[in-house]
Amino acid sequence: MSVGHVYVAQAAHAASEATAHGAHSALRAARDLRMWLDVGVVVAVLVATNLVAHFTTSLASLISVPIAAVALIGIARHRGLGWHELGLGREHWRSGAKYAAAAVVLVVAVIAIGAALPVTRSLFLNDRYATLSTAVVSSMVIIPLQTVIPEELAFRGALHGTLSRALRFRWVAVSGSLLFGLWHVASSLGLTSGNAGLTKILGAGPWAQIAGILGAVAATGAAGFVFTWLRKRSGSLIAPIALHWSLNGVGALAAALAWQMFVR
Repeated sequence: MSVGHVYVAQAAHAASEATAHGAHSALRAARDLRMWLDVGVVVAVLVATNLVAHFTTSLASLISVPIAAVALIGIARHRGLGWHELGLGREHWRSGAKYAAAAVVLVVAVIAIGAALPVTRSLFLNDRYATLSTAVVSSMVIIPLQTVIPEELAFRGALHGTLSRALRFRWVAVSGSLLFGLWHVASSLGLTSGNAGLTKILGAGPWAQIAGILGAVAATGAAGFVFTWLRKRSGSLIAPIALHWSLNGVGALAAALAWQMFVR
């Protein structure tokens, strides 16, 4: 083979490799774009749902989050996420149940101590749960069906799954927890005025309200980080759902008991 033929063959091979590399880069860029578009859709649905739930009608506040959660799971499945990526795979039910039981026992113990101690008891005096019947209905029906399960499906399910395709777990946990904290801005409006303990600590007025909002975002963001860790550790949504319910549901029951036993 002449030198010219060798040169032509080498040039053709180089051109072929460059074309293949360019095609691979284009496919990777398209895949990355698709992943981030999926994340953007989930975040956009969450923002819209939060606004509808808190700033429209009472009916919308009841049904918008559960409907959005189911829709997000449907969107995630349509975009190719498997049940295990959403924390709903059957293979992790057992580990999820184990972590769930441990989380509930721990939270019940901590809440019981907090409600019993005079120094922290006032923090449980939430006006929404001043009667035991209201607290029971909220704990067993409203909180799990309207708040806990939908939020976990949305955040530790759809959002976690889509973020995990684009980011390492460290950044999935940080970004997901931050968004979960911001999710609670609207629901924390007027937080201090409805809680005797917080009003006593922070006072009243706009600065107290701002402090209450920032505190709520920080607390729920930290809780979101723990929920995300449980989701990753157990591989299932069962564990974060159980912890989330125990914080909210058992907290509601503890508030009612504090009102009944120590105030009235």
